[in-house]
Formats: sequence, structure tokens, C-alpha cells
Amino acid sequence: MIDALTVAVGVTALLLAAWCGFAAYRDEPTKDWHFIGMAVVSVLALAQLVIGLVQLAGGRSPDESTAVFLAYLIGAVACVPATGFMSLSERTRWGSVTVAAGAVVLAVLEVRLYDIWGGGHG
Repeated sequence: MIDALTVAVGVTALLLAAWCGFAAYRDEPTKDWHFIGMAVVSVLALAQLVIGLVQLAGGRSPDESTAVFLAYLIGAVACVPATGFMSLSERTRWGSVTVAAGAVVLAVLEVRLYDIWGGGHG
């Protein structure tokens, strides 16, 4: 995996979490700008999925289980879009809280992906 991309996904996820958390603090639902932020984070996670699949297809493998690695990659891609869709049905501050929580979960998944792949050894 590419360490810089893992860091980029994690950092942008935390920035999204802070932004949506601030919106929740201000008693605001997610707005169009938040969805643009979610799209940026999601595209980075999707790029990470593609790179991970290409590396697996090329014969490289994680230090831990390949199945666990794939599950984390898929979960990372799905995390922010899932909470974004949920926020559409909850047009209150709680929609913003949901996205903020999902973005924090994504950042944690990134740390775990880094560990599963080999902690920078790959």
C-alpha cells in the first residue's frame, strides 16, 4: 500500500469529522459543501481500494490475512458514503453528527489498514 495515501485518507477523514462536528455544534444539518467534502474523502478511499487490489493482483500481500485486509478496504470505501446517505434522512444536527462519527471510524480503519498491510514495510 502507499503510506502517503493512507495518511491522506486518514487526515481528510479527520478534517471532515471536525467540519461536520462543528456544524452539529452550530445545530446545522449536513449541507452541500459537506457532501463535496464527503466526495473528496470517498474518492481517496476508492483510490486506496483500487491500489490495494492492484497490489494484491500483482502478488504482494499484507502481513495479516488477505480477507481481513479486503474487508477493511471495502469498509473504508463504504463508511463515509453510508453515513452521508443516512444524514440525508436526518436533516438535523444529528445528520452532521452521524457523518462526523463515520469519518472518525474511517480514520481508525486507516490506522488498522496500515497495521494489517505491514506498518510501512510494504
